[in-house]
Amino acid sequence: MNQIDLKGCVAVITGGAQGIGYACAERFLQSGASLMLWDIDRARLAEAQAALGKLGTALGREVELTDDASVATATADTLAQLGRIDILVNNAGITGGNGTTWDLDPAVWRRVVEVNLIGPYLTCRHVAPQMLRQGYGRIVNIASVAGKEGNPNASHYSASKAGLIALTKSLAKEMATRGVLVNAIAPAAANTAMFAQMAQLHIDYMLGKIPMARFVEVQEIAAMAAWLASEECSFSTGAVFDISGGRSTY
Repeated sequence: MNQIDLKGCVAVITGGAQGIGYACAERFLQSGASLMLWDIDRARLAEAQAALGKLGTALGREVELTDDASVATATADTLAQLGRIDILVNNAGITGGNGTTWDLDPAVWRRVVEVNLIGPYLTCRHVAPQMLRQGYGRIVNIASVAGKEGNPNASHYSASKAGLIALTKSLAKEMATRGVLVNAIAPAAANTAMFAQMAQLHIDYMLGKIPMARFVEVQEIAAMAAWLASEECSFSTGAVFDISGGRSTY
């Protein structure tokens, strides 16, 4: 494993109790960062804290990321406990199952957009001003190749991730001269707990689109996130970094 220096940095990782978020938490701790995990699943959060605590400072807080007041309180509590926020990884997300656009329930469609897009907007709304006051920050948004290409039978998920990519670009331009860089990662599918929300036909479709003929490992995404969260990432902002096994090539 290549060493990325995150010593002295405080990172907030949403959805950090499992999957990509947990892999990022492990990699960040191994790189010297202190963590605050924001997650809605209290039981998984407790388990993640216990395991990650063996590697370093890993605190956790139950947060409803679609609620502005909940995010505001979580931000204030994180600052009170850890003093600063240098890194924000917007990872929490849901797929909402699969179906044609006309068959998907409007409530499900809205919930996917709320979690995958409104949630990151709210976290950035509260964390970005703190980073601007510090004169330093790194925001990493976990988007998806679906946000670039659009997956059939996943219009809600694809639209939410496309919105997250656009949010990344807009926010990055707003802060480009103020020491805060914002980038997105667009992975191909990773075999995480979110697969349980998908139809097997859709999983097979996604695998069939990847020239390397395998799903991305969460540790591979975490490695990319660690560099984007570091000081070494100094002249990239508003960018989308593909990790798709050859599915996306431009």
